[in-house]
Amino acid sequence: MWKMSLLKGDQEKHMASNKTYWKNIAQLDPSDEAIQKLEQNEFVDKLPEDFLSDEKTLEESSTSRRDFLKYVGFSTAAATIAACEGPVIKSVPYVVQPEQIRPGVANYYATTIADGFDFGSVLIKTREGRPIKVESNQDAPTLGIANARMHASVLSLYDTLRLQGPTANGEDVSWDDFYLQVGAMLKALEATNKEIILLTPTLPSPTTQKIIASFTSVYPNIKTVVYDTISSDAALNAFQSHYGKRALADYDFSKAKTIVSVDADFLGDWQGGGYSKGYGASKTPHGSHGKAEMSQHFQFESNMSLTGANADYRTPCTPADQKNILAYIHDRIVSGSGGSISEALKPAADKAVTALKKAGSHGVLVSGVDDQNAQAVVLSVNEFLKSESFITNSPKLIRQGNANEVQNALNAIVAGDVSGLISVGVNPVFTSSNGEALADAIKSLEFSLSFTSKIDETAAASQFVAATPHYLESWGDYEFKSGHFALAQPTIRPLFDTQQFQDVLLRLAGQNSKYYDEIKAHWNESILGSSSWSKVLHDGYISVGSSQEVPSADFSDLDLSNLRNATSEGMSLVLYTKTGMGDGQQANNPWLQEFPDPITRVSWDNYLTISMSDAQALGIKNSNEANGALNGSYASVSVGSQTLKVPVIIQPGQAKGTVGLSFGYGERLGLKDEMQTGVNAYALYANFKNVQNVEVKLDSGEHEFACVQLHNTLMGRGDIVKETTLEVFNTKDKAHWNLMPQVSKNHIEFDVTSPEVDMWQEFDRSIGHHFNLSIDLNSCTGCGACVVACHAENNVPVVGKSEVRKSRDMHWLRIDRYYSSATTFEGDNQTKEDISGIGDSLNTFGEMEKAASNPQVAFQPVMCQHCNHAPCETVCPVAATSHGRQGQNHMAYNRCVGTRYCANNCPYKVRRFNWFLYNKNDEFDYHMNNDLGRMVLNPDVVVRSRGVMEKCSMCIQMTQKTILDAKLKGEEIEDGMFQTACSNACTTGAMVFGDLNDKKSKVAALHQDDRMYHLLEHVGTKPNVMYHVKVRNTDEV
Repeated sequence: MWKMSLLKGDQEKHMASNKTYWKNIAQLDPSDEAIQKLEQNEFVDKLPEDFLSDEKTLEESSTSRRDFLKYVGFSTAAATIAACEGPVIKSVPYVVQPEQIRPGVANYYATTIADGFDFGSVLIKTREGRPIKVESNQDAPTLGIANARMHASVLSLYDTLRLQGPTANGEDVSWDDFYLQVGAMLKALEATNKEIILLTPTLPSPTTQKIIASFTSVYPNIKTVVYDTISSDAALNAFQSHYGKRALADYDFSKAKTIVSVDADFLGDWQGGGYSKGYGASKTPHGSHGKAEMSQHFQFESNMSLTGANADYRTPCTPADQKNILAYIHDRIVSGSGGSISEALKPAADKAVTALKKAGSHGVLVSGVDDQNAQAVVLSVNEFLKSESFITNSPKLIRQGNANEVQNALNAIVAGDVSGLISVGVNPVFTSSNGEALADAIKSLEFSLSFTSKIDETAAASQFVAATPHYLESWGDYEFKSGHFALAQPTIRPLFDTQQFQDVLLRLAGQNSKYYDEIKAHWNESILGSSSWSKVLHDGYISVGSSQEVPSADFSDLDLSNLRNATSEGMSLVLYTKTGMGDGQQANNPWLQEFPDPITRVSWDNYLTISMSDAQALGIKNSNEANGALNGSYASVSVGSQTLKVPVIIQPGQAKGTVGLSFGYGERLGLKDEMQTGVNAYALYANFKNVQNVEVKLDSGEHEFACVQLHNTLMGRGDIVKETTLEVFNTKDKAHWNLMPQVSKNHIEFDVTSPEVDMWQEFDRSIGHHFNLSIDLNSCTGCGACVVACHAENNVPVVGKSEVRKSRDMHWLRIDRYYSSATTFEGDNQTKEDISGIGDSLNTFGEMEKAASNPQVAFQPVMCQHCNHAPCETVCPVAATSHGRQGQNHMAYNRCVGTRYCANNCPYKVRRFNWFLYNKNDEFDYHMNNDLGRMVLNPDVVVRSRGVMEKCSMCIQMTQKTILDAKLKGEEIEDGMFQTACSNACTTGAMVFGDLNDKKSKVAALHQDDRMYHLLEHVGTKPNVMYHVKVRNTDEV
């Protein structure tokens, strides 16, 4: 026995000494001298400086095994090495502290995203050192929720068009050469006192501000200008004027009983966003049945926004009307005078005023009107109401731009009044209305330097380009609100030869320290107090409270004449940001391009939104093609001397006399050909005003849209999205507003869920886990964060615009958006009930396919319902889909032969078919078609191949991991530990996932709630996804 063990040990040693660490076709060729040299030098420790050099240099250099990887697998080596290294040694980054990075085990880092537009505290999931998913840091008290763009930002880390190093005059240079050339230019311009503009986005970073101050003290000829791509200048000016600080008031909508919003899309990107959690809490009925309470929401706006779609009362109105309404609200509430307003708007305005007065301190007024006096009205009314939702002692610092300073700076560059420009993470050539002239002017400057991660229009016009890292490769510190700080840390070593602009400024200023050292020193000195650096780094945030006293605001000199007298002249263009694209920084992100807009359900485009009445007057049309696709007319849109040819969507709810157009799209540098979609709305953003007088004319041609939903109305099918009013909910029995469908057996009516009428054999589901997902239609805002999170977690492929047009999108989770064809959904139900005869039904149903001019809107997330009586399972001829004991409908992809019987038999239409191979296929040149992009793939989920059906798995890989982890630790699984990607991403708490057999779980309680119902209950599929009746706080009974 001993002898055998010894022999075995000798054999293992012999085998270890003959291991082959890499195999490639080229390696098998004994005549390849380059390969032989690399093998001989395989374990040299030192990395060569010319790591990304050419083949000849690579052969002659002493190379390590990693360089060998580079030689035979060029495109992934950078990411592979960075992932193997893990984070920088100085970090203590793990939220769940591991002993080491272990294969197959996910690690989580707390960090912060702050790109000048999106700000938030997030958690980053990594596998084998690769960041693969973004999650909300829900413990963070400030901006701890991630929107769709934040969830998608991890994919931007693996963008193949990222800069790989610095350049000078279009040529690649080393960082040493870069510092020599840039330093010499800066010193020469400083010696002659020639002005340089330092153009930065909002950087609410205390350490960065210190570094910039130090840099400008060395070079006093440099003037710093803060440039918000999409300006909040009016709100900033109003707050600064009355409270003495350039900031934005914060709001807690969870404390509000009445919300009046005048063109504030606070569920979107208004003032930095982050309000959906509080809003969702206020919109869910609280209290016992009969005494339930919830907030009431009034919305006055031009474009149909996400916020307006969720309002109890929505009034379409022009930008001039909005100013009139604000003045009227102020006069009625603060001044006490009658005020005056048009007869058309008076009923809605009076209703809002009455509700605000009644709510008192539980009421709140917000506005996105781009006018300083309008914003001052908001502050004045909230102060008068003593609104509990209105926060001034800890204002938001995530917008700091000054539109006048920016305009003066850009004008000075064009006029040649300055000698240099340093731009940091902004692209004014693309995002200003005078981009071409600005580009020419930058090329003529003595000195121009762009800090960017890609070659964009501003970088292309600049002499020097400094390659900056992605935020997941970076250090940073931020103060989102006064007293509320967050830390950013690298979750992976830099993939390319990049440096943070703070490190560059430190070196150019002659300092030897690094940005990380400056952050730590500043925090230890001024912020941490008794807290530990390691703990704050682990948590990602710290709140120290705001010591600043807020001065008493004086609104006595408020002049509202411009608001009272505002009138509309012709057509108004209202520029806005789409939920999926924001300001357009991530336009090269295929997840966001394919993300359907929550309102229009269109992906891969921006477009002009117009009301039906205005469209008919101009001859503009939308049409459904025979293949199920949507086409539309083009319009010529002119603002001043700028004219764009824009495709048009006829949008229900658009105010008459207005049109809308979103930022973030258009042909530009730094985007792959497939991402060059839409038009650049910034060309019409004159003087940073989001409202412009515009001329719209019908233009030639027909545009092809990629729209995922063509049927827009429910047509009286109230059992799909069930809803009622708060009055009915409180005063009538459940049977009135949540009726259970019934079927007849032997002329006796039974509930459809009764075993008496069940044709299926029942199984005992009381043993083990039984997973259910609850979706509350009251708190679901339709934001779509869950859609992108599902893509990231489950390796859902991107198929492109042409395939989406053919209804071949691969979204496992869709959010259906429905309009009412009458003014309310209840009106639709009544219209359907009043139909008499076949002839009447044909005409009536035809009319009910058209949305109202100002419809009610409902959102409904729909994924695989994981039916206990699943129709798909019975028709699969190869048992590729089957039901598990834990309630999930399983898919065995290697058994699927693609008959698509299951998709035909699914009443919810949630199954997706892989018509093509979407990975490693040049026809679908997205992230799955390059080695770097595939680094984002989740190794726990298989990548599906052509001819296979796929669908929501209820994240079975996550539920099984929770079970296995609990077994390994010998612990009991507590409620909340089971999660899916969508429930984890839901910022409002609308989606709750859990074990129905755990009677103490939240999902078990929700299953017994009176508002609970199942989608298409009458079909008898018995789903494991449940919905909750939507309750509207309106006067209707």
